[in-house]
Amino acid sequence: MLEPVPLTLKEWETFYVIVGSSAGALTGLQFVVLTLISESGILRGSGEALSAFSSPNVVHFCAALLVSAIFSVPWHGLGPPGTAVALCGACGSLYSVSVLRRARRQRDYKPVFEDWAWHTALPMLAYAALVLAGLQLSRVYGPFVAGGAALLLVFIGIHNAWDTVTYATLERAGGPKAKTAPTHRQRHPQSGSSPGSVRKVEPPGPAQPRKTSA
Repeated sequence: MLEPVPLTLKEWETFYVIVGSSAGALTGLQFVVLTLISESGILRGSGEALSAFSSPNVVHFCAALLVSAIFSVPWHGLGPPGTAVALCGACGSLYSVSVLRRARRQRDYKPVFEDWAWHTALPMLAYAALVLAGLQLSRVYGPFVAGGAALLLVFIGIHNAWDTVTYATLERAGGPKAKTAPTHRQRHPQSGSSPGSVRKVEPPGPAQPRKTSA
C-alpha cells in the first residue's frame, strides 16, 4: 500500500499570500490601539501592562508574516523551511513565557480567564505547533499544522487588539466620571494655605447676652 505523498509548499502559495498580507496590514491596527490608550489616559505605571497586553500583538502579526514569507521562498526541499519555521516557533515560545511573566508582574490591570487564555495560553499553543510543524514538515499533516498555527496567530492578534480597543474606549468614556479626584479647593477649603497650615477653628461657645442701651 502506497503512503500518501505530502503536499508541496507550492500548493500553499495562495493561503500564505492571504495570511501574510492580512498580518502585515493588521500590524497597523496597533498604532490605532496605542493612540486610543494614550488619549484615554490609562497608559500609566511602569509600562509592564503595555508590554504584556499590547506589544505581543505586533509580535504575533510579525510571526505570521514571517512564516508566510518563509513558505513563499522558492525552496528546493522541505528541510530548510522546516528548520526556519521550527526556530521561529521556538523563539515565539520563549517570548510567550516572557509575556506570561510580565502579565503576572504588572499591577496596572488584573487579568481574567479570557486574558490568560488569549494572551498567554493560545500564543504558546500556536508557537509550539510551529515547532512541531517545522520538525514534521515532510509529513502529510506538517503543512496543515503550520498553516493552522499561522492563522491562529493572526486571530489572536485581532482578538487582543479589539479587546484592548474596547477596554480603552470604555475607560475613556466612563473613567473621568468615576475616577474624578477632588479638586484642590475641595481638599483644602483655604486655597491660600498648605495642608499643614490650615487654621484650626474653635467650636462656638455659649451665646452671650447682648447689651442693650438704656
